[in-house]
Amino acid sequence: MEVTFGLDTFGDVPEDDKGALMSYAAAIRQVVDEAVLADGLGVDVIALGEHHRPEYAISSPETVLAGIAGRTSRIRLGSGVTVLSSDDPVRVFQRFATVDALSGGRAEVILGRGSFTESFPLFGYDLRDYDVLFEEKIELFARLLREEPVTWSGTTRAPLRDADVFPKTESGRLETWVGVGGSPQSVVRAARYGLPLMLAIIGDSPERFAPYLTLYERAAGEFGTTAHPVGMHSPGFIADTDAEAKETFFPRYKEIRDRIGRLRGWPALRREEFDHEVEHGSLYIGSPETVARKMARTITRLGVGRFDLIYTAGSQPASARLRAVELYGAKVLPMVKELIAR
Repeated sequence: MEVTFGLDTFGDVPEDDKGALMSYAAAIRQVVDEAVLADGLGVDVIALGEHHRPEYAISSPETVLAGIAGRTSRIRLGSGVTVLSSDDPVRVFQRFATVDALSGGRAEVILGRGSFTESFPLFGYDLRDYDVLFEEKIELFARLLREEPVTWSGTTRAPLRDADVFPKTESGRLETWVGVGGSPQSVVRAARYGLPLMLAIIGDSPERFAPYLTLYERAAGEFGTTAHPVGMHSPGFIADTDAEAKETFFPRYKEIRDRIGRLRGWPALRREEFDHEVEHGSLYIGSPETVARKMARTITRLGVGRFDLIYTAGSQPASARLRAVELYGAKVLPMVKELIAR
């Protein structure tokens, strides 16, 4: 099985060369520059997450992807994730079909319920409807993927009767994944609709997710759908040495991790916990050799068909981020592919 490789970001607002936070506009342009660099280095996918918090610049991934489309030629352009629950399935399809047209068929969307909830009150949705919103909207989206008139009714939006949605894609199919954080029900749902599964493995040993791959294959067999190669994404950071990567990443990662943790009742992140996660968990941080070995080990043990590195998690300097992207494409990926081939 051929493995593909991506880079994911939420558009974290980085520091400039003087240590000050960049503006949101500059942060978005920074992501575009990083995507252009990744395209030239042979990275397969760039995926942009949707957030509505002050730490992140990207609230409309498809708009930024449209900008990237005009400056790249081969890299696939995806979301990671689009919060379908607080959006309209028809509009999501139309926006990504438009990106698909602008990019010559390179668009893809990863649909998710979202681990953050700011979009729900922002767009007038009740969190008490969290489950039914996603269930109904992914059902409608799955029908829209057929690119033919749709008749649908539910409780979360107005019904449709023989509604034809435009633009159509040139290929006749918009590449669509389901992003899952840790819910078996979500894994089964992806299998039911015959959609590829993207696992968010952001903590602890990645091997603990192996049962989800088995569940996905078994559920697809029972539904009579296709079990596609499973993808995963995990956070990390690459520098020329292990020490440099850790010292650049940790303090800024701790700041944002603790800020979010205070809202969720998490204890402050200790350095010992961070180091343990780097050594044994799901943080891929270090030199190209260190990160490549760990990526290859995870890919081989889980048998995934795609690995995305979330290369931003905090206000790491813009120059260090560009260097991380360069090292990922130029050094890490060739080493990973060689290790997997063995």
